[in-house]
Amino acid sequence: MIAVTGATGEVGRRVVARLEAPRLIVRDAQRAPAGADVRVASGYHAFDEMREALAGAETVFLIPAAESADRVQQHRSAVDAAVAAGVPRLVYLSFLNAAPDATFTLARDHWATEQHIRASGLDWTFLRMNLYMDFIPAMSVDGVIRGPAGNGRLSAILRDDVAAAAAAVLTSDGHTSATYDLTGPESFSLAEAAERLGARFEDETDEQAYASRAHYGAPDWEVQGWVTSYQAIRDGSFDVLSPAVQDLTGRAPTSLADYLADQAA
Repeated sequence: MIAVTGATGEVGRRVVARLEAPRLIVRDAQRAPAGADVRVASGYHAFDEMREALAGAETVFLIPAAESADRVQQHRSAVDAAVAAGVPRLVYLSFLNAAPDATFTLARDHWATEQHIRASGLDWTFLRMNLYMDFIPAMSVDGVIRGPAGNGRLSAILRDDVAAAAAAVLTSDGHTSATYDLTGPESFSLAEAAERLGARFEDETDEQAYASRAHYGAPDWEVQGWVTSYQAIRDGSFDVLSPAVQDLTGRAPTSLADYLADQAA
């Protein structure tokens, strides 16, 4: 039996749709489909609720918590709850090039989570995704994509392709202690993405990037995450091409051109 956390979110619901009779771990049971095996936990931080929700599961797919200052602590609590519930296997949706010194600061949270999972005694598999291709159109504001990305490139991946790869891993054996990079089929610059969107790309300096985002009133860690995502494009951290989606699912991931054509249609 496979339990999926965050099962009504954008990735979670896509994974659930590809599984046979999974258990849905959710915060709001009313958002879950009727007739599903649903367990409620108020959050990853709620250790006892998570332990009860995960009891009896053979595999847990841990989708990251919403970005927050205490995200790593939430993840550690969820992993510890899985251990306490007797779950033998955990598949974690991590991020490309997760490392303690990753340029993209939020990728450091994923590295810390991976380290905790490694030390937990669980059988584990890490799926390290690139940025979501679904987000690319939203990066254009008033016809301009702005950020300190320079001529760097990224191999963004569609959420549908992330879900397909995750479902393939969840429903098959042979993935213990494996790490898969989930990327699109090609890399592209933000200037190229902007051109496809009928927009233009404005390469900000780091100082301009922080200044242009200051008016949102977001906490410093969040603004830093936004800006460093562009910096990671600039330094090549996201310019990785992996065959994992093709190998796991038997089909190539969707390209940016095909995704935008589908959206237009």
